Amino acid sequence: MATLDLMRRFSSAVRYGYKRLLEGEDRKELKREDGPLCTLFHLNTRYADDALLKAQALLTAQRELGENPRKVVFGGRRLFTDLARLKRSNLPLYERKKAEWRERRKGTLYARGDRSKGGNLNLRLVVREGSLWLRVNLGDRYAWALVKTSHPRLQELLSRVYAEQSYNVELSLREGKVYALFSWEEELPPLSLTPEGGVLALDVNADPYGLALAVVNPDGSLRRHLTLSLEGVDQAPNRGAKEIFLWRMAHQIVSLAQEEGVAIATERLKHLPKGRRGDGSGRRFRRQAHRFAYRSLLGKVHALARKRGIQSLEVNPQDTSTIGMLKYAPLLSLSKDVAAAYVIGRRALGFKEEIPKPLKALLQDPSFHDRTRRFYEGRIAQLKERYREEKNPYLKRRLGRELAQMKRALTTLPSLQGGPGGPVGATAGRNPQGIHAWRALRVGLFLPLLGQKVPRDLSPLKPILLGSWEGWKGGSDPHPGGGSAAADAHLRVGVGSGG
Repeated sequence: MATLDLMRRFSSAVRYGYKRLLEGEDRKELKREDGPLCTLFHLNTRYADDALLKAQALLTAQRELGENPRKVVFGGRRLFTDLARLKRSNLPLYERKKAEWRERRKGTLYARGDRSKGGNLNLRLVVREGSLWLRVNLGDRYAWALVKTSHPRLQELLSRVYAEQSYNVELSLREGKVYALFSWEEELPPLSLTPEGGVLALDVNADPYGLALAVVNPDGSLRRHLTLSLEGVDQAPNRGAKEIFLWRMAHQIVSLAQEEGVAIATERLKHLPKGRRGDGSGRRFRRQAHRFAYRSLLGKVHALARKRGIQSLEVNPQDTSTIGMLKYAPLLSLSKDVAAAYVIGRRALGFKEEIPKPLKALLQDPSFHDRTRRFYEGRIAQLKERYREEKNPYLKRRLGRELAQMKRALTTLPSLQGGPGGPVGATAGRNPQGIHAWRALRVGLFLPLLGQKVPRDLSPLKPILLGSWEGWKGGSDPHPGGGSAAADAHLRVGVGSGG
């Protein structure tokens, strides 16, 4: 009970310290022996300083994520929202969620390691009679707890205890039991594999659920590529098994980088839209989006790579898939996912993606813009009619989302002609390079020509890139993307070898 009371007071000190730091108060003044954290919550100065460390870490994380730091919910916002939803509808579940929320809010105790203090002064590991014990400093006395674990790194932890090296300890309360997490800082080896030898680039795909890998040489050429399935994430029976699968995948990726003698390159992800029920995105999309473990996998890959002396880089993910599908997938007979990984690797090496001359010629062809515009105008007219007649609110919302997408696609084309309000760098079609040009090519080719927003077969684009395409070989029937609304939207453009 004394340990639980200490955890409650420490958790309260973290919340109090967070508010004071948010108000701009000085951390040194707050942690003093006669300061508010020690006197109000009856903590020693080390506990008080560790509480402020936890508060500062949370405050920094909120600001880096662009969140409002004044809206932090200690104990978990999701749990708090569930409590409000369940308060009057399901009493047993409400009580269980409430107990879980209270444990998260009040059940934390943390102590940093200090080698000068023999490892950790407040939460110290001690070997007695062949067993490992945790000694908890309660202020006026100690509490002892037997450490029971079969973790594979237990021997490494014991070696630190015997050598009196520092280790951090965090106690957390879950379902009435106290769990301890031990961590420590390791000296990392010097970087031995850098982009000078090339990179191993990663890209993930939701359908099929897998990882595309491309090894890119220093000169920007493709050395090799392969794909790895992530279906095991879905098949894992619990969270622990899922974590084991992701760690194994990370080891496989890093080992491949070591084998090839290259660095690692990934996308820099900040936010992955997952959708929500009732937004019209569809159950299948939400199921695929919510199972995505890409961020977790990337974190493991970067951490493991650094431990093995492999440099890892993050690049801007903007339009990597579009460039890969338009430029490299048709020419090199790659899947769209491997092509995207190839673009990520080239971007990490500093290469800029120039638009091929035949695609530049296509962008400068007025008939390309005219026919593409007519295609989307016909599709918008169809969707508007269906939207007016649809009575189901969910289907109506989905139609509204698709209608908005078609309108955005339509506005992509005029911006390339250098008209009023065009983006910086637009030059009336004379030099249609840059990120908007890639998007316009995607809008004009994928759905109107290939019949899909994200086509998997990109081979029909190869004749265009080779500069010898003379027309859509679909006979007199509308091409796959046209339908009855755009039967006249066949793309018949002639491009010479000079572009």
